[in-house]
Amino acid sequence: MKNYIKGNYRKSIFSSPKGYVIGLFKVKDTNDERLVDYVNKMITFTGYFHELNEDDNYIFYGEGIEHPKYGFQFQVSEYEKIKPEDKDGVIEFLASDLFPGIGEKQATLIVDVLGEKALDKILEDASCLSLVPKLSSKKAKKIYDILVKYEESHKTIVYLTELGFSMKDALNIYNVYKAYTIEHLEHNIYEIMDEVDDISFLKLDQIARKQGIDLLDERRIKACILYIIRTLTFQNGDTYFAKEELYQAVCSYLKNEIEQTQFLPLLNELIDEEKIYQENDKYYDSEIYRAEVEVADKIGHLCRLPKIKYKNLEKVVGNYESHCGVTYNKKQKDAILKALTNHCFIITGGPGTGKTTIIKAIIELYQELNELKRESLVEEIRLLAPTGRASKRMSEATLLPASTIHRFLKWNKETNEFGVNAFHKDHGKLIIVDEVSMIDLSLLHSLLEGLDSNIQIIFVGDYNQLPSVGPGQILKDFIESKIIPTIELDLLYRQDENSYITTLAQEIKNNQLSDNYLKEKSDFVFLNCSSQSLRKNLKNICQQILNKGYTEKQVQIMAPMYRGMNGIDNLNKELQEVFNPPHKDKREMTYGDVIFREKDKVLQLVNMPDENVFNGDIGTIERILYENETPSKKKEIYVDYDGYLVKYLPKDFNSFKHGFVITIHKSQGSEFPVVIMPISMSYHRMLYRKLVYTGITRAKKKLILLGEPEAFLKSIENNQEQIRKTTLKERLNYEK
Repeated sequence: MKNYIKGNYRKSIFSSPKGYVIGLFKVKDTNDERLVDYVNKMITFTGYFHELNEDDNYIFYGEGIEHPKYGFQFQVSEYEKIKPEDKDGVIEFLASDLFPGIGEKQATLIVDVLGEKALDKILEDASCLSLVPKLSSKKAKKIYDILVKYEESHKTIVYLTELGFSMKDALNIYNVYKAYTIEHLEHNIYEIMDEVDDISFLKLDQIARKQGIDLLDERRIKACILYIIRTLTFQNGDTYFAKEELYQAVCSYLKNEIEQTQFLPLLNELIDEEKIYQENDKYYDSEIYRAEVEVADKIGHLCRLPKIKYKNLEKVVGNYESHCGVTYNKKQKDAILKALTNHCFIITGGPGTGKTTIIKAIIELYQELNELKRESLVEEIRLLAPTGRASKRMSEATLLPASTIHRFLKWNKETNEFGVNAFHKDHGKLIIVDEVSMIDLSLLHSLLEGLDSNIQIIFVGDYNQLPSVGPGQILKDFIESKIIPTIELDLLYRQDENSYITTLAQEIKNNQLSDNYLKEKSDFVFLNCSSQSLRKNLKNICQQILNKGYTEKQVQIMAPMYRGMNGIDNLNKELQEVFNPPHKDKREMTYGDVIFREKDKVLQLVNMPDENVFNGDIGTIERILYENETPSKKKEIYVDYDGYLVKYLPKDFNSFKHGFVITIHKSQGSEFPVVIMPISMSYHRMLYRKLVYTGITRAKKKLILLGEPEAFLKSIENNQEQIRKTTLKERLNYEK
């Protein structure tokens, strides 16, 4: 039996546009022994609701939970309205604000005539209200219409949940279609994927299949084409596809041989509806096409703006060098001068080439040239990066506020919208964006939309790192277009002559590896071992590192792939024994085939902006609570992310995984004191230059490579990573 509380809704403390409510509820009855003490008392509740009317009666189904920040709450998963059943209750209901113009006197008269079942009688036959003395036909119609609407919304939401939609999805759907919800679903359930946020084709297809839709129904194929082009865009990072690619992928998904004669007209319908855009023989998702066109347009506009002029700029830079006791080489000085005078500029280069030093100089010279006090500088400058760790590094280096792009744009997780946008722009003047190789086309488009048209923007990043997870290859296309002034910093600045990490990065980038990589250095060592002995050797190395005084937070192991004998999943299990072995004082629990233990290092896999935790963040399991210790009667895991304590219930345990070993992709935007990277022929499918380069450039003080030299050499020689299909470079060239 589902747990419930029955009673009155009193008021909202918070409500979102999507129907999420935190409110107060007076409990009259419950079937949950743990909540008996709340009978005749107020309880805080949370959940998704279509509509709540103050003082109405409801049954809330769900469970009591202890929120780490807000204390005990009742988390509602489903709810029902309870129509009043006794005479006094019906009179109170009809006299409420729900029925304007019907006071207590008239409500009493209605119940006296129609009885305690007055509400049911009115819904069955509105003409019964004509029996009530002194009740006008206009008021009678109003009572009937309000009652119908009151009933209709709840019945529709119940219908949607019975089909298989969650309460949240049901509310989203109803809020779009209202009284026409069922009509829309019966006409074409797949239209929901374009008209209602966050409801996928897969969910709709699952429900449609249960309802008996024909496998080759044109509505299904058409929706599938749209699903495929969007899925491939984010899986491959491409911004366009050939017609044949889409056709084959749709046939593969539907597991049916669809004739071209059926496929092509449906593809053309999507083009006519402007959901897919065709340009010559290229087919784009329309949103991606618009993003690519508008990014090219905005960047082209910035590049065409007149240069910014300062008096005696070179002399000012020279004085700055003297004041700071530094001497910039020609490229560094060019980078400073061009960054200050161009509206759009790129600084690229590998680790140790001085990118951060140059950014610091640009900011300080900008402040001096524009005669700004610190407060005014903070108002004019925006320091941005795609990850929290990268923005934190910017702030530490410049001693100025920095932010993730999502936070700067005021991303609302609830609505998946940005508060800073084309209609509510930010008015910063100098924008510096770091780790640009990680930024996808859609995010860059949103950023540029939220900025003024006459800004100065400096893009900083390493051209040789992996591209973004999402579609596009921004930094590559920007640089190769040659429309944006660019300086590549390539002179290495070593701490001492025996430092090798930055040298190795340069050699890998240029595919000119020297024999030195097999010789141990102060900050680097390559340990030769076979694929079969890799795990054993890795455990030994990690133990030695810990014995030298390093902590698990300072050491990061990175590998290319999850599966296989030397894959991340296997390595995490092995290394848990080294970094966090079992102990009588450490609680643990099993989830699938994984044992989570207190003090385990874990990696966050999804964005949770409300908790200030994002995909790629690394934390530590602070405590584990068992079922008999929690109000929810479910296991709970608390993870500490640099002071932010996040609670996970079992339904959320797939939101994180062990972080002793992470993918190289997840490491982007981060630096670690010690990096250990297995390089094995067992990773042969993932061994290519850009991946290995990205991994080794995460190391700040010590880099340990472990594995087979031939695997390392193969990866450096292999520059055949998948080249993404984009047309941003061509559009930028057209802007010249």
